[in-house]
Amino acid sequence: MKTSRAWQFRVRDMVTMSGSRQRSHMKRPVWIIILVSMVCLFLIAAYVYPLRTSAPCSFFPSKGCLIYAEEDTTPSRELTDDEIYSRVVVREVLKTPHVESKNPKIAFMFLTPGTLPFERLWDKFFQGHEGRFSVFVHASREKPVHVSRYFIGRDIRSDSVVWGKISMVDAERRLLAHALKDPDNQHFVLLSDSCIPLHNFDYIYNYLMFTNVSFLDCFLDLGPHGTGRYSEHMLPEVEREDFRKGSQWFTMKRQHALIVMADSLYYRKFKLYCKPGMEHGKNCYSDEHYLPTFFHMTDPGGIANWSVTYVDWSERKWHPRSFRAEDITFELLRNLTFIDQNVHLTSDDKNPVTITPCLWNGQKRPCYLFARKFYPETLGKLINQFSNYTVV
Repeated sequence: MKTSRAWQFRVRDMVTMSGSRQRSHMKRPVWIIILVSMVCLFLIAAYVYPLRTSAPCSFFPSKGCLIYAEEDTTPSRELTDDEIYSRVVVREVLKTPHVESKNPKIAFMFLTPGTLPFERLWDKFFQGHEGRFSVFVHASREKPVHVSRYFIGRDIRSDSVVWGKISMVDAERRLLAHALKDPDNQHFVLLSDSCIPLHNFDYIYNYLMFTNVSFLDCFLDLGPHGTGRYSEHMLPEVEREDFRKGSQWFTMKRQHALIVMADSLYYRKFKLYCKPGMEHGKNCYSDEHYLPTFFHMTDPGGIANWSVTYVDWSERKWHPRSFRAEDITFELLRNLTFIDQNVHLTSDDKNPVTITPCLWNGQKRPCYLFARKFYPETLGKLINQFSNYTVV
C-alpha cells in the first residue's frame, strides 16, 4: 500500500514538473512577442509624432518627421492676438503633408545691382541640367545685360535696395514670392552677384534635395554687434534672449519659404526697430537678424544654423575679404570645397569664436556649396578651373 502511494506521489510530481517545463517554454515566446511589440510601438510613435529636432530625421522618412516644435502647453506669458495668429499659421504650414513634385527643382535667386559678372560661369554650371532648376534675377539699380540663355527673360520686378535696411529683406521676399509661383520649385537658394558655385550641379542638387532642413545661418552673439543691437521696442513678441544673428545668404525648403511670405508680425517688428541709426547711436541690420531670429523662434529644429555660402571674415572688417585674380588657384578653390567645420566670429569678448561641425543628415560633410566675394576679374580663371575643382 505504501509502495503504491509513493508511486502515485512520484507520478504526480513528474506530471507537475512536466507541466512547469511546458509553462516555462510557453512563457519564453510570450516575452519575446511582448518585447518585439514594444519596439514596434516605439518605432510607430517615432514615425507618427513630430520630432523636436532634425537630427533623428536621418533615421526616419521625412514624411513622418515634422520638425516644427509644438508650443509649450503653458506659455511663459500671455500671448498677444497677433502672436496667436502667427503661430497658428506657422504650425499649420509646417504640419501640412509635403506634396511630392514629379519634377522637383531648385530655384536660384540672384540679388544683384545690375549685370551679373559671373553669368558665363553659371551658364557652364547649369548646362545639361535643364528642367531641374529655375532662375530669378532681382536687379536693384539697372537692367542686366544677359549673356546666358538660362538668364534671359528671368528678371523680376525689382526695387531699390539699400545695404542694412529692410529693403534688402523686401528684395529677398520678392524673389521668394516669384519662385513660389512654380509648384515644382522645392528648394530656394539666395545668391549675390559675387557668388560662385563650389561643386557641380548634381552634387548641389542632391545635397539640398535629400535633407529636410533649410541651410540658414543662426547663432547667438552676446556682444555689441549681436544682442547689443536689440531694441526693447520689439517686446513683447521678440525678447532679448531670442535675438539672433546670421548671414543673409540662405537656402530654404518650400515650407519655410511659405511661412516667410506669410509672416507680417515679426517682419513689422524688424522693419520698425532694426535699422541703421536707431536710439543711442545703435545700428541694427534687418538682413542679418530678421530671418535668424524668426526661425529660432518658430522652427529652431528645422534649420542647420549655418549658411552653405562661404564668406571669409578672418580680417574682421565691416565687409568680408574679396578675392582678386591673383588669389585664384586650384588649391584655394579645392580647399574651400573640403571645409567641414563652420566658424562663427562674434563680438563677444568672452566667446569670440564658435566652431561647429557641419552635419548633413547626422553625418559630417563639407559645409559649403557656394562662395563669395569674388571680383569680376576672376571670371577667366574660374571658368578655366571649374571642371577641376568641382569634381566630386
